[in-house]
Amino acid sequence: MEESQKALYEAKAKVLKALAHPTRLWMVEQLARRERCVCEFFDAIDVDFSTVSKHLAVLKQAGIVDVEKRGKQMYYRLKVPCVLDFMGCVEAVLAENDGCRPGGSGRSLSGAVCKRRVQPGKDP
Repeated sequence: MEESQKALYEAKAKVLKALAHPTRLWMVEQLARRERCVCEFFDAIDVDFSTVSKHLAVLKQAGIVDVEKRGKQMYYRLKVPCVLDFMGCVEAVLAENDGCRPGGSGRSLSGAVCKRRVQPGKDP
């Protein structure tokens, strides 16, 4: 692999790592609806303020969110809203892995219906 390719894959991995935590995924989905004050995240999840700040810092360092200071409050918004397009792909993977296997529910964790069920004894 060339150095330029390696650098690109490392940058992509940084974004994926930033999204690889349930709380940060939830934060991104909340920011898709509207910008939020850091205090809103603190009020909504049962963790201390420093943990909320660390999660938001990871998202900011990965280039997923922007922050703006207004008075004493920090407001966050999605910098690149298309990051949510990735969630649809993740849900498709969940549907394949959960609902489409033999004995699976036929639905993903989010409730999406599996389009193709794997037959018992057949490879997916």
